[in-house]
Amino acid sequence: MPIPQIEAINRTFIRDDVYNSLREWIITGELEPGERLKDKVLATQLGISRTPVREALRKLEDEGLVETAANRWTRVAPIALKDAESIYPIIQKLEELALTLAFPNLSTGYVQQMQIANDTLRTALDKNNPQAAVQADAALHQVFIDAANNSELSVLLAQLKTKYQRIELAYFSQADLLLVSFKEHQELILAIKARNFELANQMLTRNWQASINQLRTSGEQA
Repeated sequence: MPIPQIEAINRTFIRDDVYNSLREWIITGELEPGERLKDKVLATQLGISRTPVREALRKLEDEGLVETAANRWTRVAPIALKDAESIYPIIQKLEELALTLAFPNLSTGYVQQMQIANDTLRTALDKNNPQAAVQADAALHQVFIDAANNSELSVLLAQLKTKYQRIELAYFSQADLLLVSFKEHQELILAIKARNFELANQMLTRNWQASINQLRTSGEQA
C-alpha cells in the first residue's frame, strides 16, 4: 500500500516529523502489518533525503512497530496478541499508580477534561467513527496520567502505549466494546467527583480487565 497522498514535504521537514508521520500511519493501519517499507520509496514520496527516513525507521524498530532482516527487507511489524497480553497488565498497573498519584490533584478542571473526552467518545460512537472513539478513550486516560505529575511514569506509559494503540484499533474498535468503555469511564468520573478513591480505582481496574478479557477472547478465536 502506498503512503497516504500528501504533497512533497518542505526541506525543513525534520527526522521527528518523519517519525511521527510513519508512526501514525502504522498505528492507524494506513501502513498495514507486514507491509514492506523501502527507505528510497518513502523518501521520494515525502520529498526528502533517505537519511531522516532511515533514522525514523530505526526508532520505530526500537519501539517494535517495524522489523528488519539485515540487507533483505524492512516491514511493518505484525500485531502479536501474545505480546499484547504481556503489555496490557503492565499498563493497567501503571495507570492505577498514575491514578493514585493524581487523585489529590484531580480538581474540577481535570474532571471536566475527562468528561469532555468521554462525551467525545460517545459522539464518535454515534457517528460510527471507531478511530475517533479510540483516540477519545486514550485522551481520557491521559488526563489523570498528566495530573500525576510524574515525568518518568508518563514516558514509560507513552512507550508502552505505542504498541497498545495499534491493538486498540485492530481489536477493540467494535461499537459495543467502546460503549461498555464509555459507561465504565462515566462511573470512574462520578467516583472522582465524589472523591471516592477506592471506587475510582475499582472502575479503572474494571475498565482494563474488560480489555484484557476481550484480548484473550480474540486470541482464542484467532
